[in-house]
Parts: sequence; structure tokens; C-alpha cells
Amino acid sequence: MTELSLFRRERMTVAFASCALFMAVASCSVKQQADAMFGDQHFKTAIALVELYKVRHGTYPEALSDLDFVGDWDKGALMAVEYHRLPDGYELNVTHGWVGRPTLRYPAQFWNGLGLKKSNAKP
Repeated sequence: MTELSLFRRERMTVAFASCALFMAVASCSVKQQADAMFGDQHFKTAIALVELYKVRHGTYPEALSDLDFVGDWDKGALMAVEYHRLPDGYELNVTHGWVGRPTLRYPAQFWNGLGLKKSNAKP
């Protein structure tokens, strides 16, 4: 091989490796963003359904399976959270977003007026 061929081959190898690294980093970022978006929506949907149940029945449900009028999209959200009724409210944890477990954080005002006492999204 000539020096020019070796140089081109090395450049191609470096370019390919750089492209592969970029794709790996970009896909990780996209996955994290998707996990956060889906996790946020699942969490808020579950809260809304649990709080609506409380308005209608005067108490929080024993289990998520007790919720009324759950739509097909809601079922997906409810499969992404873990619920436990507590003596003074409930605990709700996000178990997954799109494909992984998101890290969610909300400001203090978000929790106002909710019976949500414990959560992996609560500081």
C-alpha cells in the first residue's frame, strides 16, 4: 500500500469511529429525553386519575385497578408507575418512561393540594 492509501484508510477509520461515537452519545441523549417525556406524562396521568377517584369516592383507591373510567392510553401510563395507598394519602413512584427509568423532579408548588405524600420524583 502506498502512503496515500494508508493515510486515506486511517482517515476513514477515524471518521467511522467518530461517527459511531457521535451516534452512541446522541442515541443516549434521545433515550434520556424520551424516558423523561414519557415518564412525566405517565406520572401526571396516574396522579390525575387517583385524585379524580378521591373526588368521586371520598378516599384514595386501594389499588390502581380500582380506578374508574380508565382509557386505553391511561392503562399504559398506569403500568409505568407503582402505587401504594397510605393512611394519609398515597405513594406513587415512576418505574419507567419510554424504555428506562427517568429521573423526574418537580417544583414545590407542583405538590400543593395533592394527597401524594411519597414519591421517587419528590425531593
